[in-house]
Amino acid sequence: MKSGKPSCIFALVDCNNFYVSCERVFNPSLEGKPVVVLSNNDGCVVARSNEAKALGIAMGVPVFKISGLLEMHGVRFFSSNYALYGDMSRRVMQTLSRFSPDMEVYSIDEAFLDLSHLHRCDPERYGRAIRRTVGKWTGIPVSVGIGETKTLAKIANRLAKKSPKAGGVLNLAGSSHQDRALEMTAVEDVWGVGRRYARFLQQHGIVNARLLRDAEQSFIRGRMGVSGIRLIEELKGVSCYVIETCPPPRKSIVVSRSFRHPVRELADLEQAVATFASKGAAKLRRQDCVAGALTVFVLTSRFEKRNFYFNSHTAVLPVATSDTSELIFHARQSLQVVYRDGCGYKRAGVLFKDLGPKCMIQGDLFDARDRVRAGRIMETLDRINARMGDGTLRYAAAGLDSTAEWKTVFKQRSPAYTTDWHQLPAVF
Repeated sequence: MKSGKPSCIFALVDCNNFYVSCERVFNPSLEGKPVVVLSNNDGCVVARSNEAKALGIAMGVPVFKISGLLEMHGVRFFSSNYALYGDMSRRVMQTLSRFSPDMEVYSIDEAFLDLSHLHRCDPERYGRAIRRTVGKWTGIPVSVGIGETKTLAKIANRLAKKSPKAGGVLNLAGSSHQDRALEMTAVEDVWGVGRRYARFLQQHGIVNARLLRDAEQSFIRGRMGVSGIRLIEELKGVSCYVIETCPPPRKSIVVSRSFRHPVRELADLEQAVATFASKGAAKLRRQDCVAGALTVFVLTSRFEKRNFYFNSHTAVLPVATSDTSELIFHARQSLQVVYRDGCGYKRAGVLFKDLGPKCMIQGDLFDARDRVRAGRIMETLDRINARMGDGTLRYAAAGLDSTAEWKTVFKQRSPAYTTDWHQLPAVF
């Protein structure tokens, strides 16, 4: 057993079956029943309750392949409700921020906390307080893994989910059970080991996290480089990765969708691309960013190998911008370049590149656009949509027909309980 108090202590807090848990918060009748959440156009399974996992429902399986299983076992299924999930994530993260001065939001349902400030409090007891508080304040069940490094905290969290004895919280910091925990963790489940490295390690007899920790460093460096050495050090309890309270800015933003039916008409594709440009523009403004270029891409079904078509076109913007009208204009021009008549398109999207802070826009001598006025218009649009609901104000180029062929289908979507005044849950 390790002696002394670890100099670094990290906790990884992970929401259990997050999308399903969000649905259960506002529909308690779903507790204890098999539930799945579906992807865009209700195509594939993207989240499962434990009861659904026990039925053998795999992640990513197309719904049409398991329709009989869903009906046989009375599995409840819901369309993705991103407005609800995003807002519930925000509430969870706000709650977690009370427990540590340094927090890294790692994903929509995960966050790392730096617990090194704890001097007298037992980390496991603190972890149980975190779990209890998040559950009470948001209704979302979480698991808490604690370790001397972020990698060990990840492993502890994974085991906390699976072990009934752990009760949702596992502390590996200075624990005599650390070797056993690493033995129970397959090498492909170690944070930072991808599929390619996992195959390489397995071929050389390194099948779990303990064997990886104890592997010859020169051998690992030869194939995995410095990142492999850091991974070994992390497994040994030497922290190589700190909490990123200010994550690096994103290099690009992509907005794309698959269509439920092939889209053939240019007018329909123009509406779809205008919608994607609008959504991307809103994301840019939320991050106080502007884009210097955008790429529009289209493709047909990959199953039609003989007639498969993919193309893209990049437009370099004269002035970097996050203005919706400008981005729609350039996106539609790029679409004109790549569109081929007679094709049935199954996917399209807009990629925003060369991102930078809006405070450092390089102007153009011949730019006649009133950018101050345009900026005020965008602020007004965002403020109204934030107050009245996303899409309350939108450009006509994005289309007004909610039943258009290219529109994403959400036939089983639950209400936006927390973000739309008209969809608040009613209590009688």
